Amino acid sequence: MTRFSELLGTDFDGRPTNDIDDVIFGAFDEPAHRDRVPGLVELMNDPAAPEIERFLACVALTTWGEAPGYEAVLRAAADPRNTPWYDFSIDRKFSVDSTFAQLAVAVADPDLAQEKGTEELRVEAARALVRLAGSEYFEDKLGELFDDATLRALLDDIKDVVARAVRALAASEKQRFDLPTQLIDLASGVSSVDGELAVELATSVLQVASSHRALVHAVPIVGRAKGPEARQFAEYLMAVGDDEIRTLVREAMDPER
Repeated sequence: MTRFSELLGTDFDGRPTNDIDDVIFGAFDEPAHRDRVPGLVELMNDPAAPEIERFLACVALTTWGEAPGYEAVLRAAADPRNTPWYDFSIDRKFSVDSTFAQLAVAVADPDLAQEKGTEELRVEAARALVRLAGSEYFEDKLGELFDDATLRALLDDIKDVVARAVRALAASEKQRFDLPTQLIDLASGVSSVDGELAVELATSVLQVASSHRALVHAVPIVGRAKGPEARQFAEYLMAVGDDEIRTLVREAMDPER
C-alpha cells in the first residue's frame, strides 16, 4: 500500500476506497482524521511526490481546518503560477487551471477551523484567494462559498479586486476566462451581507463588460439585496437584458410567481 492510499485511499474503518471525497469529508464526523495529519503534511511538502497527491493532501488538510493546509494556500496564492500543482487540473470550458477553485471550496467551511483554533488563518487564506479573483479561475464558485462572517471580513479586499479587474476590462486587456461573470459571482456573494455594495460592484462590471452570461449570474443579487438599490438594479438589468433576463428578474423579485 502506498503512502497516498494509506492516507486518502483508506476510509476511517480501514477499508480501501476510491472515493477520496468520502475520506476527506468523512473527517467531519471522525476525530481519527487527526492521526493522518502528520503524514499528509509530509506528503504535501514532498517535492518528489506526484503533483496530484500533493494537491489532494493540501485539499484534505485545508478542509480539515489544519494550519499547514492554510499556510500552503497562502504560499500558493502568493505565487500562483509556480505552485507545484498548478495546471494539473484544467477546466474544460476555458482550458485554464482550476486548482484554486477547489482550494476555495476547501477553505470555505469554518467548522473545523473554529474547533481547532485556526479560524483567523482560514480567513487569511480566504482573503488571499479572493484577491486572485481578477487573475485566476474559480469555476463560478465565488458567489456561494463563504459564510456571512467571512464575507464581512473580506469586503475591502473584494472591493479592491473588483476595482482592479474592472480597470483591466476597461483597458481591453486579454482575459483567459470569463472574468466579468466571475466578478459578478463575487458581487452576488457580497449581496448577502451588503446589498448596496453588491449592486455597486456588479454595476461597475456590467458597465464595462456585459454579456448574457454575466447578466444571468447578476440576477440573484436582485433577490438577495434589500431596499431601493435592489429595485434599481432590477430595473437596470431589465433595461439592458433580453426577454430571458427580464423574465428571470421578475421571478427574482417575486419568488411566489
